[in-house]
Amino acid sequence: MKEVVCINVLVTSISKKVPLLQAVRRAMKKMGISGAVIGADRNGNCIGKYFVDEFWPMPSLEHFTVEEFISICRKKQIRFIIPTRDGELPFFSFYRQAFEENGIFVMVSGQQAVDVCLDKLRFYEVLSAYGFPVVPTTLSLAELDDGDYVVKERYGAGATNIGLRLTKEEANRHAQKLEAPVFQPFIAGAEFSIDLYMTRTGRVKGAVARTREYVVNGESQITTTIRNEKLEDMCIAVASYLRLYGHAVMQVIIDYEGQFHLIECNPRFGGASTVSLEAGLDSFYWFFLESQGVNLNDYPFIRSTNEKKQIRYPADFVIDL
Repeated sequence: MKEVVCINVLVTSISKKVPLLQAVRRAMKKMGISGAVIGADRNGNCIGKYFVDEFWPMPSLEHFTVEEFISICRKKQIRFIIPTRDGELPFFSFYRQAFEENGIFVMVSGQQAVDVCLDKLRFYEVLSAYGFPVVPTTLSLAELDDGDYVVKERYGAGATNIGLRLTKEEANRHAQKLEAPVFQPFIAGAEFSIDLYMTRTGRVKGAVARTREYVVNGESQITTTIRNEKLEDMCIAVASYLRLYGHAVMQVIIDYEGQFHLIECNPRFGGASTVSLEAGLDSFYWFFLESQGVNLNDYPFIRSTNEKKQIRYPADFVIDL
């Protein structure tokens, strides 16, 4: 009989990420972890607080030293941390070793990988130099050929204040609204997300590609898993080169000639990544297993034989007072 272990799991920046919280809870049950899901967010009125066992109105990480944060984790009996927002990744990646030395495991890539993924210009420079088909990214429109353009913030989430399919004049005007703008050529085609899990030893455990059929604020509201081994293999090669760890999401455009154009990599669990869990990419379970020293070779990636379409929609949750 599987031993039940009382360990708490912290999920940060929970916002309204209810499906993610539910997925973490399922993985805990599968692992035999009987502890609590502790959800943290700066917004004390966030929706996610109603879907966790304990809510922590956590201040911004800049208010903590790593020693203070670890001390709080010890008091709350937190053994696992799952960051879900780009802005938190540098803190957790920088101190990942310090957390592990205190018996706390964080699902985050190393500092160098996170730094490259969160800087779109560096992402382009590093990966294009190795021959990967990354969308050209510059600080000046003069460095790009004539055509339509995309303008976005250099750092953090790509969908924040993005300008799409702009003329040169429109692109320059849009750039004035941003803190650190970068420019890219607009590439027509179909956009895909690729969820994958990289193990602690730097090997891919599994990958699932999916369409982005309806996108709101950079997040797929309708997404469908597909089979495209060539696309998955390319993203696996990128993840391996960057030495990612845990769950990550790649964004790729396939143009009308079938060519790949890598847009970005989010080194964390994505808003619509739960559909890939349904397809067999058991990221949270694998994270818990690895953190306990279990060899994942005994837990194969079993890809669903049926493709999955996910429709994200608001739902009502009524509680008695």
